Amino acid sequence: MKRKWFGGALAFLALMAFPATVFADDGPTNVQLQAGLNTFFVFMAAMLVFFMQAGFALLEAGSVRMKNAGHIAGKTVLTLGISIIVFWAFGFGLGFGNGNSLFGTTGFFMTGDAMAKSFDALSASDVSLSVKFLFQLSFAAVSLAIACGGMAERAKLSVYIVFGALFMVIIYPVIAHWVWGGGWLGQLGMQDFAGSTVVHLTGATAALVITYMLKPRLGKYNKDGKPNSIPGHNQVLSVLGVFILWIGWFGFNPGSTLSAMMDGFFGYVALTTNIAVAAGAIAALLISWAVFGKADIPSMLNGVLAALVAITGSCAFVDAWAAVVIGAVAGIVTFFTAQWFERAGIDDPIYAFSVHGIAGIWGAISTGLFATPKLVETTGVGKPGLFYGGGLEQLGVQLLGVLGAFVFVFVVSFIIIGIMKATMGIRVSEEEEMMGLDISEHGTYGYPEQMKLIADSAAAKPAPELSAVKPVSGTGEAFN
Repeated sequence: MKRKWFGGALAFLALMAFPATVFADDGPTNVQLQAGLNTFFVFMAAMLVFFMQAGFALLEAGSVRMKNAGHIAGKTVLTLGISIIVFWAFGFGLGFGNGNSLFGTTGFFMTGDAMAKSFDALSASDVSLSVKFLFQLSFAAVSLAIACGGMAERAKLSVYIVFGALFMVIIYPVIAHWVWGGGWLGQLGMQDFAGSTVVHLTGATAALVITYMLKPRLGKYNKDGKPNSIPGHNQVLSVLGVFILWIGWFGFNPGSTLSAMMDGFFGYVALTTNIAVAAGAIAALLISWAVFGKADIPSMLNGVLAALVAITGSCAFVDAWAAVVIGAVAGIVTFFTAQWFERAGIDDPIYAFSVHGIAGIWGAISTGLFATPKLVETTGVGKPGLFYGGGLEQLGVQLLGVLGAFVFVFVVSFIIIGIMKATMGIRVSEEEEMMGLDISEHGTYGYPEQMKLIADSAAAKPAPELSAVKPVSGTGEAFN
C-alpha cells in the first residue's frame, strides 16, 4: 500500500514539474530525436578520446625514469591546452573547412553551429557542428601527443610549445583535409575510418624526426654503438595507461560512425577493434617470449597499442577473422621494428614510430587487402580489397596515401625542427639531463621524497672519477 502511495506521489510531482512536456500536443519529431541521440553519442565518444590523454600521461610517465616522470605527465596537459586553442583558431578550418584539395580556407575561429555552411565535408552527419568539432579536436590532440612522445627525457619544455602549435596548424590539419576534409586522397577513395594514417602515422612520423634530431639520451649507447637498456621507473603505471587507452579507443573507432543508429554498426566496429587488440597483445607477448626467453610485459603493451593503431583505419571495412590477423601481425611487426630502430641508433623511449607509425602503415595497407564488398558498401568509401576480388586498385590508393602522408609530414617536420634547433635549441644541457627534467625545467620532482633519498645517498658517497661519469662517445656533443 505504501508503495502505491509513493508511486502516485512521484507521478503527481512529475506532472507538476513538467506540465508542458506531458500535455503538449506536438513533441520532437523522429528526425530531431535521432539527431539528438547521435549528437549525444558522438559527444560521449569524444569524452572517451579525451580521456586517452590520461592514458598517455600514465604510459609515458611509467616508461621514463623517475627523475623525469612529473615533467612527462605534466607536458600532456600542456600539449592538450595547445591543441585546443590552436585547433579552434586555425586547425579545424584548415582541416575540414571548404577550400581546395590541399587544405581548407573557411571556418577559422569556430563559433558553433552557425558556421555549418563553412564545413561541407562534415555535412553528411546530423550531429551538431559544435560536437563534431569537439570530436575532431580530440583526434588532433592524440596525434600531437604521439608526436611529442619522441621528445621524452631530453627536450626543452619550450619545444613542446612551439612545435605543438605549428604541428596543429601546418601538419595535422593538412593530412586530415587530404583524407577526411574533401582533399585529394578522399577523392581517390582512401579508406582510413578512424585514423591509422591521419592520426597515428602523422604523429609518429613527426616523432621520428624529432627523435632523430634530438639524438639519443645520455648513456643509451656504448662506444661500439650497442644500446643499453634504460627501463621505465614504474611498469604498473604503464599498464594502467594502456588500459585507459584501450577503453578510450571505444570512442575512437565506434565513435567514428557518428551515429548511434545505422542498425548498431558502431557495435560491429567495437567488435573488430576489441578482438584485434586481444590478438596483438597475445602475439607480441609470445614473440617476445620466443626471442628473449622471457615473456616481456612492455612488448605486450606495445602489442596492444600497435593492434589498436592498425585496426583503427580498417575496423569498419574488414571481417572479424581479418581483424584478428591485422592485430596479430601488428603486434609481431612492431616488436621486431622496435628492436631494429633501437639498434639503428634511434632512441625512441616510448617506441612511438614502431607502435604508431609502422602499425599505422600496416593498418592502412590492410584495407587494400581485406576490405569486403558489403562493408565498403556500408561505409560508402573506396572499393573492396585484393582478397575480395577488388584487384590492386584500392591497395594502390592506400599505398599512395601512406607515402604521401609520410613524405609530407617528414619533410615539414624536418624543416620546422631544423629551424628550431638552429635558433632556439631543442635539447637541454647535459647537466640538466643528468639531474632530470623535473627539477631542471620545473624546480621540483614528481617523486620528491624518493628523489631526495637518492640525492642524499649519492652525496654521502665519495665523488667518482671524472672519467667514470664522462658521457659515452656520440652523446657528449653540443645538442643545441
